[in-house]
Amino acid sequence: MVIDTTSEDTLSLDALDLRLLAQLQLDASLTNQDLAQAVNASPATCLRRVRRLVQTGVIEKTVVILAPAQVGQVLTAIVEVTLMTQDAESLARFERLVQWEAAIQQCYRVSTGPDFLLIITVTNMSAYQDLVHRTLTAANQVRNVRTFFSINRSKFSAQLPLPKTPTINNRR
Repeated sequence: MVIDTTSEDTLSLDALDLRLLAQLQLDASLTNQDLAQAVNASPATCLRRVRRLVQTGVIEKTVVILAPAQVGQVLTAIVEVTLMTQDAESLARFERLVQWEAAIQQCYRVSTGPDFLLIITVTNMSAYQDLVHRTLTAANQVRNVRTFFSINRSKFSAQLPLPKTPTINNRR
């Protein structure tokens, strides 16, 4: 890996780093030996590179992606939330609130329109209503909620697109 010495906070990713990241996004359960073979590197180099990618924060975490229906989570809601006030403290307070709700899988602060967009996955409509009453109420400074229920998930991916050539500089 090449570390750009012009700034402490800049990490340059080379072609091997990009191959490692692409392969790990496809299957992070590979052994180091199998990963090294897949990216055409020695196991020692592969291990050292992956450790550095983790230590520098390029790899945030390794997770297992579950099939929602197989674990009883069959209702997905895309929810627009508008708060009563949009000051920095209100926005931050709401973000802290949703961190504690496991059913809220994603929370985005967005521009032009609602303040937040949430992705929620629950077992049924009753569980959704319980979550709404617990978190998306006037007591939590929520003014408006608009919900869209998914009837079919035609695509889902946690993979980020990577460039074909190593031209990335990441701030860490």
